[in-house]
Amino acid sequence: MAAWTGWKLKALTVTGALASIGIGIITLAGTGVNGLLLLGAFFASSSLWSKFKAKSKSAMDEKLAKGATRDWRQVVANGGPAAICSGLFFVTGNPIWLTCYAAAISSANSDTWASEIGPIGKRDPISIKGFKRAERGTSGAVSLLGTCAALAGAGFIALLAVYFFGLPFWFGWIIFIFGFLGNVIDTLLGAYFQVSYKCRVCGLETEKAHHCGTATGKIKGSSLLDNDVVNFLSGAAAVMGTYLVLL
Repeated sequence: MAAWTGWKLKALTVTGALASIGIGIITLAGTGVNGLLLLGAFFASSSLWSKFKAKSKSAMDEKLAKGATRDWRQVVANGGPAAICSGLFFVTGNPIWLTCYAAAISSANSDTWASEIGPIGKRDPISIKGFKRAERGTSGAVSLLGTCAALAGAGFIALLAVYFFGLPFWFGWIIFIFGFLGNVIDTLLGAYFQVSYKCRVCGLETEKAHHCGTATGKIKGSSLLDNDVVNFLSGAAAVMGTYLVLL
């Protein structure tokens, strides 16, 4: 039902909706209805923020590889680490994976809220690579509003996880901390390693491999390390950190 709604509201492509169903099935099998509710809170809140002041953020569409409508790669990149944790919880019954599951969603939510709320601020962000003002939507650029949004996004999921799963309150702090750190890792990877291109026609720096009807030229990073891969790796890092702390 949620996947169908996301597709009807143009928050998901057809492939994105199908990927959401797959992740939802794995989540339901491992973490149950409460895990599905936590995942739903992420997707619902992220979709709402992506629609908030969408016109003011439309200029970033030329820089970003994809828009607000999520395809299967975006769904897997954001929900994949959590789905893996849910599957491991189902197989092993080890409660550590339940907390890791929440940390993965906290990381994805932290990054998404920062990406959707940060650009509506009045000032351009600052690139952590050189500490100079950068265009909105630039990978590795941060702002005060975006950082506050990242903290709020991580905290939102952490609080819900404590409530849904009946976790000790200090587990919520672990989920919050590693959720936010996942966003920090995403920013670092985006600044130094994520692929970036430059349009040969208009000179725009973009995540797109094609712009103005022609192939763009790579100016930094690895072609294998696009935004989706960076999102997946940052979520995986949040999981690994949480797991090591709780061992």
